Amino acid sequence: MEEVVQDIVIVGAGVSGLTTSLGLYRLGIGSLVLESSHTLRTHGFAFALWTNAWKALDAVGVSDILRHKHQHLTRLVSTSVVSGLPTAELSFDGGGHEVRRINRKVLIETLSNELPQGTIRYSSKVVHIQDSGFLKLIHLSDGTIFKTKVLIGCDGVNSVVAKYLGFSKPSLVGRASIRGYVYCEEGHGFEPKFLQFFGNGVRYGVTPCDDHGVYWFFTYIPSPLEEGIEKNVTKMKRFVLSKLGNVSDEIRAIFEKTDSDKMIWSELKFRHPLELLLGNISKDTVCLAGDALHPMTPDIGQGGCLALEDAVVLARVLGEAFKGESSVCGAHGNSEGQIEEYERIVVGLKKYGKERRWRSVKVVSVAYLVGFVQQSDGVLISFLRDKLLPRFLAAFLLKMSDFDCGNLQ
Repeated sequence: MEEVVQDIVIVGAGVSGLTTSLGLYRLGIGSLVLESSHTLRTHGFAFALWTNAWKALDAVGVSDILRHKHQHLTRLVSTSVVSGLPTAELSFDGGGHEVRRINRKVLIETLSNELPQGTIRYSSKVVHIQDSGFLKLIHLSDGTIFKTKVLIGCDGVNSVVAKYLGFSKPSLVGRASIRGYVYCEEGHGFEPKFLQFFGNGVRYGVTPCDDHGVYWFFTYIPSPLEEGIEKNVTKMKRFVLSKLGNVSDEIRAIFEKTDSDKMIWSELKFRHPLELLLGNISKDTVCLAGDALHPMTPDIGQGGCLALEDAVVLARVLGEAFKGESSVCGAHGNSEGQIEEYERIVVGLKKYGKERRWRSVKVVSVAYLVGFVQQSDGVLISFLRDKLLPRFLAAFLLKMSDFDCGNLQ
């Protein structure tokens, strides 16, 4: 049985895990990232990064690399699938707003490439977490045990670390999502706009990532009639096409061109705001970030953005806690210096939890409510959504992105 000692262990090589590790590296602090899969997880195709996310990427020094590879979106256009007419249009120009649809594979690989070789340990599934004085013991499925001063859970919606901290599994919201990606060899021809459509109990969107790639999402309320479509891509695609409603041939063609291996089905989940309000975001020297902390519905496009915010704030407080200390572990006893370091870490993680708690509660709550309103098929809510609320709901997207997580120092 192998036993390894580390200062900081991060579970999960997703967006929050890699960004946290990179933030620490920029501050001269080493970390080890444990990834359960045998390689980088680049599935998911793409997601929106709003102004708040770009500020976080600026902080860790990779924003310009990504800007050069993705289109700057200029506006959001909401359209009713019933009438086929636009119900709201929101410009992203002015006010310092920046919105791009980012290819997830490009983002993950960019973050990984900036880290020192050996930072990520693959095929490392965490099966148990154990207290050991000031340290935590992390047991892997291969028998390896890591001792660490700090344990950060960035291991997604089914987080082992979240379970250790007392969080329950994320709640189902009664909706499902189908996502797809199309590569157009000759170019897609779309303007740099975020197009979203809703009505008849569905909501979907189409957005270019760059000159050739187009990402789409489709959310709906499952019924017994659609049971099992997640296991049959042909039926899944046929179902989506049947629900597009009154839209242009150009939009419909994107869905028709999507290959079967470029579609993903998933149930939508979220962390109940009350659990976020009362739960342990941090406990002693353990904390959560990203989807492990605040899984949310995708209705305002802030899941990845909050993960990036978390990473910068977390790296900053740990940088303060480890200030003046070597990032290489020595003997772990009960010396006065080690007790002081432990106390600094605990205080730093409490500060992180305090900063992120209300921000997480607010964004998760707004995402859930916006999704409920935009996808409802009730007569009253549909009328309000189509006639009175479009600009209000669209403006919420910018309001939620009006946040600055700060720099690393």
